[in-house]
Amino acid sequence: MLRRPAHRVAAAAAAVALTAALTPTAASAASQSTGSPGSPPGTERLAERYVESALESMTLEEKIGQLFILFAYGPAVDSADARNTGLYGEASAAEIVDEYEPGGFILFSARDNVTDPEQVARLSNGLQEAAMDAGAGIPMLISTDQEQGLVTRIGSPATLFPGNMALGAGRSAKDTRRAAAITGQELLAMGIHQNNAPDADVNVNPDNPVIGVRSFSSDPDLVSLLTAAAVRGYQDDAGIVATAKHFPGHGDTATDSHTGLPVITHTLEEWQQIDAPPFEAAIAAGVDSIMTAHIVVPSLDDSGDPATLSKKIVTGQLREALGFDGVIVTDGLEMAAVRQKYGDGEVAVRAIEAGVDQLLLPADPPAAYDAIEAALDSGRLTEERIDESVARILKMKYDQGVIKRPTVEVDKVMNVVGRQGSLRAAEKITDRTTTLVRNEGDALPVSVDGKTVLVTGYGEVTGRALAAELTARGATVTTLPTGTAPSAGLITQAAEAAAQHDVTVVLTNGVTATSTQKQLVAALDATDSHLVVAGVRNPYDINQLPGVDNFIATYSYAAPALASLAKVITGEIEPQGALPVDIYAGDGSGEVLYPFGHGLGR
Repeated sequence: MLRRPAHRVAAAAAAVALTAALTPTAASAASQSTGSPGSPPGTERLAERYVESALESMTLEEKIGQLFILFAYGPAVDSADARNTGLYGEASAAEIVDEYEPGGFILFSARDNVTDPEQVARLSNGLQEAAMDAGAGIPMLISTDQEQGLVTRIGSPATLFPGNMALGAGRSAKDTRRAAAITGQELLAMGIHQNNAPDADVNVNPDNPVIGVRSFSSDPDLVSLLTAAAVRGYQDDAGIVATAKHFPGHGDTATDSHTGLPVITHTLEEWQQIDAPPFEAAIAAGVDSIMTAHIVVPSLDDSGDPATLSKKIVTGQLREALGFDGVIVTDGLEMAAVRQKYGDGEVAVRAIEAGVDQLLLPADPPAAYDAIEAALDSGRLTEERIDESVARILKMKYDQGVIKRPTVEVDKVMNVVGRQGSLRAAEKITDRTTTLVRNEGDALPVSVDGKTVLVTGYGEVTGRALAAELTARGATVTTLPTGTAPSAGLITQAAEAAAQHDVTVVLTNGVTATSTQKQLVAALDATDSHLVVAGVRNPYDINQLPGVDNFIATYSYAAPALASLAKVITGEIEPQGALPVDIYAGDGSGEVLYPFGHGLGR
């Protein structure tokens, strides 16, 4: 990589002077703006002045850095980790930021970035201090994937929600906006300025292994309505950047793009009717950022390139046909789908050529940086093209407010995160999503007060959480987790245990035609225990369990979803959710067993 340390002091000084040049009134107006049509008068011009001045003061190498969103292993900015050294040649996040000067940084619980909200705030502050000491001295946009439900990077004591498909079952734009607002406010308090949410995919394939309950629905109109509501909650109410994903639409695939390259066979007309509307709704709502998908869509580009690398899709469809002028970010470039055809350096160059602005998680950061620089040296890329993307990124930063307020007050984080009012709102919203799909012979509700209850099936932590809820309602509860692929021995053990309990609750997750969860449920159903069946992820599980008397869909195993499940089981609340998808027969006949909108007890 080309590095020119001599530029750093001068560039940082220029950035400080530029920020200071804003009057207090102007800076205040800038901090209020989210780039929406309702921004204070004059804010747009202030942003333009900032961008122009910043670009003039930056070196080409500093501009290249702004294109990248990196990550580091470890809970603190100075945490040394051999995995960082292997990837970057630098041991800690602070050293990575100093060397690579990225425009953004993303946090993951699985990469040891998250232990508690105050720690996240300290890490965010440390990252910003490192950024302001490096290169142009421009604060980074710190991001994460707090979709809620299945994809939740920061857990309790942060406020948790059951995720998009549950909100789809609730049918409420107001609830969706409120959930996004609470999530966004808590992220911002921890120093996170961009959420890679909402998922705007229309999940029309029940076998989709990567989207599923991350989608609001299989209905484009409902997905559009709730996507727009979430964007407004994140941006207008919470003041963080929303990122609608995964363009041009990842809802009809049976391949996980983390491990393979999906092909979407929708015709152009089908794409316009099914996949495009939620992104159009997000754009109309003022979304700041849109994330591309690593999928092949032959009707939009027959080259075989994934959408992330397709100029026909990124520029032709998203920029020109849909009119989006905000920031376009790739999905993670470490994912297998985007790495199959080209090398890790070439992928970065082709993404920029396609019209992308931000390069998320390059698999080989040195190679990606070097490839961009080599493309500039050869004339394949121009500085003017880099300036286009950097201008969008800088404007998004200015509008969001991170330029003026890059750090947060750690001692005030818990004044925002997990407030009682937010937790109550999450409970009420979740209670409106739980869906009773089947209830033969009025099997539900069932009192558990004074009874023995077995909780079995999916999830050790999930089972314990539900057990605690049922215990609070007077039950004596035993848990026996069997996972998603129970062995014959575990099935026998669970059936024997069920025979000794008054009530058995079995939690399913991803039941397929060959899943041994089917045998587990059948064995439990053959006992005299009162059986309750609950799908804690995909509502589609019921199509493989035709013989059960009842089935409840929670769409999530998040804590509030399990609390609502306990309430529905015991009759404390009426189930209020309606299926946001069609559930087809499991035999491939195409028969609809339970249609979109179905829900008992409503």
